Amino acid sequence: MMLRYLHYGCIVSLVGLIFLTLAWEAWLAPTGRVVLIVKTLPLLLPLFGILRGKRYTYQWSSMLILLYFTEGVVRAYSETGIAARLALAEVALAVVFYLCAIFYARLTRPRH
Repeated sequence: MMLRYLHYGCIVSLVGLIFLTLAWEAWLAPTGRVVLIVKTLPLLLPLFGILRGKRYTYQWSSMLILLYFTEGVVRAYSETGIAARLALAEVALAVVFYLCAIFYARLTRPRH
């Protein structure tokens, strides 16, 4: 039962982060730099592995998500208005994904 919650937590937070980064740079608080939309592409890499519950994907994507956590913290500190709130949402989604991913990977590790 716990694995299911962790799995769905990862899916929801990853898909949420994908939509957030796209909407942020395209409509909600565009910086005028279209290249920032490209930051969404690395989030697509683990999507199918996460959807299928692949342990290895959970492991490496937990490290990838730290880049988005870091960006969110920096932008929450340096931006103002809606951009700062979007950055805090990015931090929250990254933390949820990270925690769900590391606990999922830990609970699914093979026992010796």
